[in-house]
Amino acid sequence: MTYRLVLMHPMDPRGGKLGGIETHVRLVLSRHPADFSVLFVGVDEFGDCELGRVRQIVVDGRRIDFLPVAFIPGEAINLASKTLAGSTTFRFALGAIRHLLAIRRAIGAGRASADLQRFEFALIPRLIGLPAVQMVHGEGSREQKMDSLIKKLWFLHAFNEKLALTLARRILCVNPNIVKRMTREFPRQARKAEVMTVSVDTQRFAAQPFDTRDGVFRIVFAGRLDEFKDPPLMFRMLAKLHRRLGGRLAFDYVGTSDPHRYAEFAAIESFTARHGYQNADGVAAIVARAHAGVLTSYFEGMPCYLLETLSVGRPFAALRLPQYDPLIAPGVSGALVERSDPPEACENALVEAFAQLRDDIFAGRIDPSAVHRKAAPYSVEAQMARLFAHHRALQDDAPEATAPQAATG
Repeated sequence: MTYRLVLMHPMDPRGGKLGGIETHVRLVLSRHPADFSVLFVGVDEFGDCELGRVRQIVVDGRRIDFLPVAFIPGEAINLASKTLAGSTTFRFALGAIRHLLAIRRAIGAGRASADLQRFEFALIPRLIGLPAVQMVHGEGSREQKMDSLIKKLWFLHAFNEKLALTLARRILCVNPNIVKRMTREFPRQARKAEVMTVSVDTQRFAAQPFDTRDGVFRIVFAGRLDEFKDPPLMFRMLAKLHRRLGGRLAFDYVGTSDPHRYAEFAAIESFTARHGYQNADGVAAIVARAHAGVLTSYFEGMPCYLLETLSVGRPFAALRLPQYDPLIAPGVSGALVERSDPPEACENALVEAFAQLRDDIFAGRIDPSAVHRKAAPYSVEAQMARLFAHHRALQDDAPEATAPQAATG
């Protein structure tokens, strides 16, 4: 193997951390090219690893080096912390600094580059002399709803963003809006930026025919029920649609969040199936049994759930965000509704959109293969080729490093 990728993210590849970024990370780990070896710097979710020591693991059939730098139990890893000291991000960053020499040793001699998904870790590659590719997933602003500490500590987020964009050698943004904002706010760094979304495994998430035999319309949602997803609006809309369809509606939720935190969930609990954490095969199977997906977010990067659901051939009704426009096309792959006040107007418009989708699906007017083709340009084969081309270029230009022999982490 010629190249060495150092991927840093606060998750355990063996564990159940759920989210679009984590889906992207798992695809990088499982679909990296044959000329790359991968060192994944992450966390131990099960308490069975020695921190700072490399162990080899297999991720979806591919062998990687796994270096955990912090222990964060599975029951805590999917929860949004209320304090900085308790946050997964902060604990991972401290662990990475504590085990910096262990990371450097694990990289070995020769060229390497770092792949980052969060701004907070930008200094770590610099401290060990690695060029970095920074992926930018988020698009929220301080004024918008969110669960994470980012809203409370926005000044720290802004500092980390500026530092990360300055230090990065390449910047990949998951939608064009992020590049536009970067051009406006960080014009010097924007020259290093381009659009590259998250990816979808179009073979695992292959187009499937609809099953309409029991007459029940099934809507699916996968992901965390964070505030910026606007679960209350989603739940109110589903309750109205249930009444509209005379009770012939089922809702599948894939994720580890507790929907009871929102009072609106009580109205839809009786027709909701909660599937908890699922691996990729589990998500694909659940989506294939459904008929349509839903998105009601205030903002997004590019949801993996959107790409995966479309790839299975399932259309969407969603509150419009600009990055959805190429993907959700009326009459082909769903319907987009503009967010407006009062919220009831959005709910009612979504109810009408889903009722029409239901009629079109049950009448055979939606073709799963045509829906699947909307996701095809975002296939893992196309996206990973671009990502690893950047890492090859960085490593070909970098001087060879020599691993320290005696230091301990």
